[in-house]
Amino acid sequence: MQPQDLTKEQALLLLEDFAKRWLAHDGLWFLEVEKHFGMDNAIKLDEAAWAQFTVIEAKRIKEFLKLPEKGGLDALKVALRFRLYGFLNQQEMVMEGNKLIYKMKTCRVQEARKRKNLPDFPCKPVGITEYSGFAKTIDPRIKTRCLACPPDEHPDDFYCAWEFWIED
Repeated sequence: MQPQDLTKEQALLLLEDFAKRWLAHDGLWFLEVEKHFGMDNAIKLDEAAWAQFTVIEAKRIKEFLKLPEKGGLDALKVALRFRLYGFLNQQEMVMEGNKLIYKMKTCRVQEARKRKNLPDFPCKPVGITEYSGFAKTIDPRIKTRCLACPPDEHPDDFYCAWEFWIED
């Protein structure tokens, strides 16, 4: 069988599996760095890697979907759905006035830690780099603010939440 022989359903399942493989590699890489260099250094290195990866991911999504250069929050809303996380985690996006609120309702990383009775992974520093870099790559006018992200307290119905807007 060749990839072009896949049915639409098989291709969608494979896409989800690719995203799971990527996330597994990301997690394994992080755990090895943490084991050798400690949590603080692992987070610093993870943040540096995400600063680069999020731009690559946003540029590729933007090009693939042919999003306009200054597509604003509408373009960001579309692009967020096509991130690798979008195939793995349940997300919610709502417009509140001139702001886009994005919530990660489920998170494979945090839920795995929960199953192991571990505290939430403190991903906020990486998340700030990741989401602000992604949004600015989609449209440089977009500003980003973290509403909640571990180690912050968060309600049971989401793990992290982000606010995006364009200043007038």
